[in-house]
Amino acid sequence: MEFLSLLLSVAICLYLVLDAPKYNKNPWLWGILGFIFGLITLGIYFIQTDRKSTGWIILIISILYWIFMSFVMISLVTLYSFY
Repeated sequence: MEFLSLLLSVAICLYLVLDAPKYNKNPWLWGILGFIFGLITLGIYFIQTDRKSTGWIILIISILYWIFMSFVMISLVTLYSFY
């Protein structure tokens, strides 16, 4: 699973590095942010480059994913703390 996550981060990073100069954006900045923050950065980049509907969809889905995963982790920690 970690390999897929790394592969997705690298793919987002490469896309942002190659696409950023078309919109007069700094490719190094967007590439590094895309590698670290992944889909959240991709959503913000799409919003910044006038692809707002796609950007907002990606951003909302990624934020909902992180909220869901936070609740899952909190509930697992709470559940196993009673044992």
